[in-house]
Amino acid sequence: MQARTARIGTRGSPLALAQAHEVRQRLSLAHGLPESSLEIVVIKTTGDRIQDRPLAEAGGKGLFTKEIEEALLRGDIDLAVHSMKDMPTVLPEGLAITAILPREDVRDAFISLTWPSLAAMPSGARIGTSSLRRAAQVRRLRPDLEIVGFRGNVETRLAKLAEGVADATYLACAGLRRLGKADRITHAVDPEDMLPAVAQGAIGIEIRANDKASADLAARIDDAPSARVVETERAFLARLEGSCRTPIAALATLAGPDIVLKGEILTPSGSISLRAERKGPVSDRIALAIDAADELKSKGGSGFFSV
Repeated sequence: MQARTARIGTRGSPLALAQAHEVRQRLSLAHGLPESSLEIVVIKTTGDRIQDRPLAEAGGKGLFTKEIEEALLRGDIDLAVHSMKDMPTVLPEGLAITAILPREDVRDAFISLTWPSLAAMPSGARIGTSSLRRAAQVRRLRPDLEIVGFRGNVETRLAKLAEGVADATYLACAGLRRLGKADRITHAVDPEDMLPAVAQGAIGIEIRANDKASADLAARIDDAPSARVVETERAFLARLEGSCRTPIAALATLAGPDIVLKGEILTPSGSISLRAERKGPVSDRIALAIDAADELKSKGGSGFFSV
């Protein structure tokens, strides 16, 4: 791997490119390689092409990863960089996530040119979002507000806000920070008020499972604490069989030798919200995640997501 250029596959959005450049920089420093030996390859995904309707209607999770994973399997690239919240819980056969970078701010950012917070908005004001999770959480907190569709990358959504398409929107604090746009955050939302998406703020590196050279390359930039909490949240999501079509939120945090997981499922209308919490040894994290998910499945019943 070090004798030739390693190819890093990524989407072409400004945020995806910022994440790919962060991976390249970390790999360069960890291995003493010139950045020129780590080529960034931009791949356009189905999710990038679809701009006229919510992703949940177009197929949900996987729309931002399919073409990149196909390039990985063909050998066109050696590593793929993903926002972990975009990743399906089941990977294509032959691929594996082998590294998670240090996790950024997990919180949602409330952004408005007028109002300081969701609570301050007047009845009938418009919240722009394409996220079923955020829409359901807003409806739970403020059923008197209007939800309007809001697709596009960070820059597009900020532009729509400036154009008055909505009075406020939500973006991930992590993405804004990585783009140098933290100053656009009106209010960073406490996770107790809005649990984030599973793996929000985490960047993952995917490789071919049998590619030892790429595995060795990625291993040095894996952040074990971040990997453990992301693994826990994804196990919770997988047990619920969740996707972009279902409002699901979760956050795992480390507390000394223990891990704390908070999970939530909501009806799309936001009228019902169910939460579960588990705390136990980090070594039991997957069992704790499964147990929390089973509690919510039991409470919600088989028709929960169709309410």
